[in-house]
Amino acid sequence: MIRLLEPAWLLALIPVAILAGVYVWAQFARQRVAVRFANASLLAKLVPRIPGWRRHLPAGLLVIALAVLVGGMTRPAVDVDEPQERATVILAIDVSLSMMATDVDPTRIDAAKAAAADFVAELPEQYNVGLVSFAGYASVVVPPTKNRAEVTTAINGLTLAEATATGDAVFASLQAVQQVMADETGQLAPARILLLSDGYRTAGRTVEEAGEAAAAAEIPVSTVAFGTDEGVIELDEELVSVPVDREALAGLAEATGGDYYEAVTADQLRAVYEDMGSSLGYRTIAEDVSQWFIGTAMILLFAAAGLSLAWTSRLT
Repeated sequence: MIRLLEPAWLLALIPVAILAGVYVWAQFARQRVAVRFANASLLAKLVPRIPGWRRHLPAGLLVIALAVLVGGMTRPAVDVDEPQERATVILAIDVSLSMMATDVDPTRIDAAKAAAADFVAELPEQYNVGLVSFAGYASVVVPPTKNRAEVTTAINGLTLAEATATGDAVFASLQAVQQVMADETGQLAPARILLLSDGYRTAGRTVEEAGEAAAAAEIPVSTVAFGTDEGVIELDEELVSVPVDREALAGLAEATGGDYYEAVTADQLRAVYEDMGSSLGYRTIAEDVSQWFIGTAMILLFAAAGLSLAWTSRLT
């Protein structure tokens, strides 16, 4: 889809429309003047014998060319996917006690660890990857690094704890992104947070606050709601239901421009990570296509001039 980077130039269509209107008015005025000639044979000698539609074609091409040229001035652009040479990915994993539920084989946390390790292994080598874990509080387990073995070891060593601080996990991830050194131009690499959770926030800052902070930093947060509503865990010899807060996770992704996924099996989680990995390899940029408009306008202008010369021996 074509979008306009400088739509204000569309106002230039107004004088183009006025020019077309003046031309039409002039043709009617010309006809009224022509009928005043009493000598039809003399009129035939004064006015070139050109069929009506041919007489108007050069002017019509000129008006169209000007309109197309205005379109080029608006800087029309199309969205294209450009491979990213560098990026920072922060993987935030929920390690609350609800992750020991067995509704995902063998447990939610074991399935999450295996899928996360596979995901990290498949990322391009030039990407920095960081790991954040969160339960009652969030912590940066591994700052962004290209050392895949370090991240994988940390993933396998995650342990469970009480509570779920989803909002704090986003804030910790944003802090981790800032630890990546800028390039020679002073720009940080494009970053994205991938957050996996299976429960409702019970501690720390709200998910809404986290979404606002990530949106302000222009860092998308893609979320995965992992597990089923039938999941239960045993606490103090009692079975406790641990459903998934899909609404909050979907809202966080939407507020930050990320993607929202649901996974209820280990295979589905792997598929989600595979989809995330493929989207991380590219960024969408606006490619200016105004040269095509300007080129088309030039062709139309040359065509109008050529036809006018061929039929009337004049450019006007």
